[in-house]
Amino acid sequence: MLRTALRNVLAHKARLMMTALAVLLGVAFVAGTLIFSDTVGEAVKNASAKNLKDVAVSVQATEAEPDAPDAVDAEKDGKRSTALDNKLADRIRALPGVASVRSDVTGEATLAGKDDQPIGNGWQNRAVNFQPGEDGKDSRYPMARGRGPRNAGEMALAESTANAAGYRIGDTVRFATDGPVLTKKLVGIVATDDPQVTAGGSLALFDTATAQKLYLHPGQFDGLVVAATPGTDQRALTAKVREVLPKDRAQATSGAELAEQQSKMIAEQNSALSQTLLTFAGIALFVGVFIIANTFTMLISQRSREIALLRAVGASRRQVVRSVLAEAALLGLVSSVVGFALGAGIAVGLRAVLDANGAGFPDGPVVISPTTVLAALAVGVVVTVLAAWLPSRKAAKIAPVEALNTVEAPPALRSLVVRNTIGAVITGLGVAVMLYVSTLKSGDDLPIAMAGSMLTLTGVIVLAPLLSRPLVSLAGRITTRLFGIGGKLAKENALRNPRRTAATASALMIGLTLITGMTVVGHSTQLGMDKMAATSLTADYQIRTSTYVGLDPELSRKVAKVPGVEAVAPLRGVGFTTDGGRDPEGGFGYLRGTDLSQIDKLTQLTFTQGSLADVREGGIAVSEAGAKENGWRAGDTVSVRFDGKKTTKLKIAGVYKENETLGRSFGSLSLVDPHLTRVKNDELLVKAAGGGSPELVKKIRHALGDSPLLKIQNHDDLRKETAGQIDTVLNMVYGLLGMAVIIAVVGVVNTLAMSVFERTREIGMLRAIGLARSGIKQMVRLESVVISLFGAVLGMGVGIFLAWAGGSMVGSSFPTYEMVLPWGRLGLFLLIALVVGVLAALWPARRAARLNMLQAIGAQ
Repeated sequence: MLRTALRNVLAHKARLMMTALAVLLGVAFVAGTLIFSDTVGEAVKNASAKNLKDVAVSVQATEAEPDAPDAVDAEKDGKRSTALDNKLADRIRALPGVASVRSDVTGEATLAGKDDQPIGNGWQNRAVNFQPGEDGKDSRYPMARGRGPRNAGEMALAESTANAAGYRIGDTVRFATDGPVLTKKLVGIVATDDPQVTAGGSLALFDTATAQKLYLHPGQFDGLVVAATPGTDQRALTAKVREVLPKDRAQATSGAELAEQQSKMIAEQNSALSQTLLTFAGIALFVGVFIIANTFTMLISQRSREIALLRAVGASRRQVVRSVLAEAALLGLVSSVVGFALGAGIAVGLRAVLDANGAGFPDGPVVISPTTVLAALAVGVVVTVLAAWLPSRKAAKIAPVEALNTVEAPPALRSLVVRNTIGAVITGLGVAVMLYVSTLKSGDDLPIAMAGSMLTLTGVIVLAPLLSRPLVSLAGRITTRLFGIGGKLAKENALRNPRRTAATASALMIGLTLITGMTVVGHSTQLGMDKMAATSLTADYQIRTSTYVGLDPELSRKVAKVPGVEAVAPLRGVGFTTDGGRDPEGGFGYLRGTDLSQIDKLTQLTFTQGSLADVREGGIAVSEAGAKENGWRAGDTVSVRFDGKKTTKLKIAGVYKENETLGRSFGSLSLVDPHLTRVKNDELLVKAAGGGSPELVKKIRHALGDSPLLKIQNHDDLRKETAGQIDTVLNMVYGLLGMAVIIAVVGVVNTLAMSVFERTREIGMLRAIGLARSGIKQMVRLESVVISLFGAVLGMGVGIFLAWAGGSMVGSSFPTYEMVLPWGRLGLFLLIALVVGVLAALWPARRAARLNMLQAIGAQ
């Protein structure tokens, strides 16, 4: 029986090739994900180990308590204050076993390029102090060209940063840290493999005194890096260092602990990425299961006489099952080996693509672990064998007497009844869960929504043969009316075996269900955000910094003086906790402070209780959602604590409809400012007299010193920023689900090719009674189109239903969410399904049309 299985594989190479392709693609996806994850993880780990090579102990400053004396100093001059200074560094340097102590200063600096556009991506724009040794070099940052900065008028840049900005040695560099624009001369360019820099950030280097002046107080540091003499125990040295540190103001970590922490963090980051990619790989393999099962079902149907003869000469049912499973295992093994090789290429290509788009992974060799090899091969073989298990059971039920019967037998009616009953129960349960989900308002209920979605999708897949008859019949009416006899034959062929049609269409349905659901939710979310911005923000411009460090309050007065500016309102806020209310444990909130005399000109406020005039007289305003959640009404007095300080009484002066700009509560600036360690505006809202213009933006930017930190955005800019994020996610999903759609196309080709083989005699008879070759091609093409459209319509329908049911959880984030169908994209999906049907039929249709008429009629 094993030799029989091997002969069957070799005898049906062409028929099994498309099935092998489905397994191959799925395994390639899995293998590529695992290899990519291992490769990047190992490269990042090696880069981190290199950076920690000489680190025996790392000392990091911790934030000061709000009532600490140096915290008050920090509030006065607007700079951070730490307990790490030269005296502490000298005490650590004097400890036995210490070879050297490096003092680090870190901050953020956003550079303006030669075109005055900001360089980098905001939060990854690093700045550090350049610390030369006796040789004048800093081992962390090898000098590529020039020299290190030596005084307050000089700086150095990372090579990638200088190239992106267009700067050369000797140029004057414009940048900003936390205020006005600064300029310094570029004297050096360094090399670095810092992941933050290589991933699209920037790096600026200053001499230590200048870095301290920009970010800290003179003589202070953010961190101390201790190198040990040979033979020194890191743990013992770390304990000694901890003894000399000020209590609660600094913490010491050994180099080994730091390496372990970074290794754990890298593993967690890789795990999150791998799990995401493997989820889509699982979807692709799940789609492949339908194709594999469909193929083996058709092969067994074609070989029923052969199997019956084997049973007649003594083969047991168990041997028949083993023979089919062995055939599947051989197919899965060969496909997995080829798929693994393809996966290695995908991993290398994926890394190159991501690097080209600014991912900036460290250099390193491709890592292929034995676990990855075994996992990929096992997945391919196991999936193929499991998919062939039901067809093998069907093969074992073929009785020896069936050797005298015709090849094709209709499926038993009872099996369809049982299947339809099971499918109806699963679908009903899934729909019931999703109807319950539609009433939920919290994102914490996502697992319930996922379970309901899986039940609904599974139920529809089981019910697909039952659903195929009405939908295919409807499509058949259209094809018959448009294409005559060819369209009618296509409909009859699709309806002839509803199981096969359903299995083929289900592969395409799964991909389109997920794509449609994500598209509808993404499109509705975008429209909801646009609606919220349009209704809540009437200002023409929003000004903030790219690094979210805040804006100096003085800037709002400068903007107000710009000709053409009608109104300006700053926004800044502070967190608070509440006691009582409907939550016995209290809750958290965020109070925004603004200019109450101007805010109504810059955002649309609708009060349901009280008024803005009442808020101006004292107290705060809260949104309807916040008031409902806490059981507050206008006139109530509530107890709150700002940043853990003593309780303060606040009066609820008004309740307003939801407003994205102001959030859940707002009050006067004088109410918020006393609770801020450092008074900074989160953003400025600007109303222009004439509706705004590019010239006014230039004037505002010039009044603010042309700082590269500033982002001055109008409504279109804000909308595009949000839309860009949503489109990025959707495009990524489209790309990852594209593999499942490709496998589904392979399934349609495979089904049609084997269907043509089964109908060889029938096609010969059609040719004999006058149907031309073009008519045969048209019949096969239309059958393919009908199956593809059936899968597309079913998938899009399920996707829309799931998007509607799960939309309530998305809508909990903002009240303006409303499901809106993106008819353009849905029409595009149908068009793609139509094209898929046409392309998938090219080879089977050509093969059918080229059959020799007489040989086909004589086929058995």
